[in-house]
Amino acid sequence: MLHGPATIWQSCLAFLKKELPSQSLQTWIEPLSILRIDPNQVILLAPDAFFCDWVEEHYQSFLERAIFEATSWRPAFTIQPESNDVATSLPSSLASVTTDAGKVLRPVSSFALNPRYRFDNFICGESNEFAFSAAKAVAEAPGQTSFNPFVIYSGVGLGKTHLLQAIGDFCLTEGTASSVVYITAEKFISDYINSIRKREMAAFVATYRSADLLLVDDIQFFLKTEGSQREFFHTFNALFQNNKQIVLSADCAPPSLQGFEPRLISRFQSGLVTGIDTPDLETRIAIVNHKANQQGIQLQSEVAHHIAETNVGNVRELEGALTRVLALSKLTHKSITMDLVSKMLPNIRAERRKKISLPDILEVTSNHFQIAPGDIQGTTRKQEVALARHVTMYLSKRLTGLSLKMIGAGFGGRDHSTVVHACKNVEKRLGIDPEFLELISKLHSQLGVTFNNAA
Repeated sequence: MLHGPATIWQSCLAFLKKELPSQSLQTWIEPLSILRIDPNQVILLAPDAFFCDWVEEHYQSFLERAIFEATSWRPAFTIQPESNDVATSLPSSLASVTTDAGKVLRPVSSFALNPRYRFDNFICGESNEFAFSAAKAVAEAPGQTSFNPFVIYSGVGLGKTHLLQAIGDFCLTEGTASSVVYITAEKFISDYINSIRKREMAAFVATYRSADLLLVDDIQFFLKTEGSQREFFHTFNALFQNNKQIVLSADCAPPSLQGFEPRLISRFQSGLVTGIDTPDLETRIAIVNHKANQQGIQLQSEVAHHIAETNVGNVRELEGALTRVLALSKLTHKSITMDLVSKMLPNIRAERRKKISLPDILEVTSNHFQIAPGDIQGTTRKQEVALARHVTMYLSKRLTGLSLKMIGAGFGGRDHSTVVHACKNVEKRLGIDPEFLELISKLHSQLGVTFNNAA
């Protein structure tokens, strides 16, 4: 005897509890409800259009099996939103959303802007002059120039976050934008996932799609996680179509970003993309003097020159070296002289370790195995290529500090479980194959680090 839709749905949930992790069940299945069920058709309701897409892509096969177990039917299957997607209908000035029950959902708060990051204390030089000028133009007329989106890319510690926040500070101070949201990519992902779990998508949308100016730092961390790229795509479109300004920063130019949907890369490149290079010596000297002056200290010209000449990696390292010199002077009650700096800087250089990147490891493994980097990152399952790929993933996990998801993204968007499997294979072989152990040690040496198999 068949029962009503509610009873059938409870039977489906009982089946799915055995098939899915509890977190997946709570996040993606329990918010669903049945609108219609008969031998010909099943219609499920989801909170919004994105939810529908995600469930269809990842859970529809489980749902169809659950329906079959509960009814022995194989009907046509549809998932539709409970109402029109709030993302496409919100006015640009929305600051909060009121539900039918009268509950006001307040916007998710963004990171606060750092008051130190302003245009007037950004040191300009040949390496960053264009990025600085473009940032000022964007801040003076957000959404009104052709620089939308505005993308700044550079290595670590060269000032892209400073410029991003300086734009926000200027807009708020001068009143060129009334609603400014500064966020990191990781915070955007976290807010998005939490809004789904708490069924507060309206609050999430109210924050991000009602901004006059959206500043997103470190977009390279927008991996394919819980649909965050798709949600950011819709957020990007909603703001762009309403002439709202979007400013992004990344650690590389958009075409080099790993694991991104092509449509996002295309949009990142549709405005102005500019890089920041390593500052030249004159700019580094200016930075050292500026930072010292902020603390009321006037450096001798040869001291500033020596600190700037010794630290060429990035501005952050330069500031760190200066901070240590100033601290040593204060704690030892000694003047900041060439002799003091000359004694301190060799220790700083000795402590600085080379940062190893995935491209560095690819180059080493490619040369050793005589296999092109593209093949190692590709999909071929030839034994010799698979071995090189496993070794590259293993070294990346040990030496780069990248997450498993980011490593997987560097190999054609592979899942993190693939990286785990590769690392386990390498570790297993290390325990039984002395020649393989010697190979891994050799590759470590070529990358400039010592291999410790117990690490």
